[in-house]
Amino acid sequence: MRTVNVDLGERSYPIYIGSGLLSRIGQYFKDHNISTKSPLMIVTDDHIAPHYLAKVEELLSEAGYVTVSKIVKAGETSKSLVVFEEVMTTAIEGGLDRNSAVVALGGGVVGDLAGFVAASYMRGVKFIQIPTTILAHDSSVGGKVAVNHPLAKNMIGAFHQPELVLYDLDTLQTLPARDVSAGLSEMLKHGLILDGDFARWCREHSTELLALDPEALGYGLERGCSIKADVVSRDERENDLRAILNLGHTIGHAIEAVAGYGEYLHGEAISIGMAGSALLAVRLGRDANIYDETVSMLQSLGLPVTMAAHLSTDDIMNAMKHDKKFREGHMLFIIPESIGSVSIVKDIPEQLVRDTIDTLREGGKALV
Repeated sequence: MRTVNVDLGERSYPIYIGSGLLSRIGQYFKDHNISTKSPLMIVTDDHIAPHYLAKVEELLSEAGYVTVSKIVKAGETSKSLVVFEEVMTTAIEGGLDRNSAVVALGGGVVGDLAGFVAASYMRGVKFIQIPTTILAHDSSVGGKVAVNHPLAKNMIGAFHQPELVLYDLDTLQTLPARDVSAGLSEMLKHGLILDGDFARWCREHSTELLALDPEALGYGLERGCSIKADVVSRDERENDLRAILNLGHTIGHAIEAVAGYGEYLHGEAISIGMAGSALLAVRLGRDANIYDETVSMLQSLGLPVTMAAHLSTDDIMNAMKHDKKFREGHMLFIIPESIGSVSIVKDIPEQLVRDTIDTLREGGKALV
């Protein structure tokens, strides 16, 4: 088993990564002072529930816990205020109290939704992450929890750190190939922002990662989580440094919003956004190899680097102006300086951004 510690003083917590961890879930909960006297609520989705929900309920019952469960529809559309209210209703009807905990069993959508419920219910109860996707190695670290608004992604949310993250690699074996690639997008992102050697390792071991090789996957998740944990420990609430974790997200979130939170998986949209950031870097005078190498890495993991032509540039631009990263009249971009190093740039001319979106829609070939 691999352990990554997120150092946040009194809010510090561990991320456990390994195979067979779910079988010891009751002991992990007790070790982290999760009360058996108050009900727990498990939030999961209709893709994950058939595989793992009954097992988790049984194991927790054997450990002395009483659980209530809420199954939501899989996909980004469940990150909404309507579904949030449904989950809150389940919590109230289930008798959750101030000593209860909300358990997120699923991917990033489930984690964000369940975490926002935990942050809001009785002004905050304990929260536990049990990720079942690769993508969730990013979203389960750092305490950002939220739901979407039709105009903008993650606009309604809070910071609410989990008590622990229990990452059982066995749960990843049921992932569809497309979800595997989408999850590896965020793993690669961590290398692109702070560890060029790790980014290149992801490309060199892309075959093993796509095949869910336990050794490669365990190392990749540990390194990705460690990079994010280090950034979060230095800037929990995104006052400055933590913004670098948003590489590709300004464009990526806009693509998701315009495409209706369904045409692209989150990791796919972020992949296109990272290609766009690398393209902006070249157009701002950085090394031309940044774009070519970034695209090579993304494509090695089976990820898209251009968007569908039917998505309007005007709509993408408008969506970016609703994003949380739009500050003081400027779109904030994370721009690569090299593979493994980025900078935060706030003064990019709007026309340059528009031209880059056009290029991404037209096949990504024209660099100048």
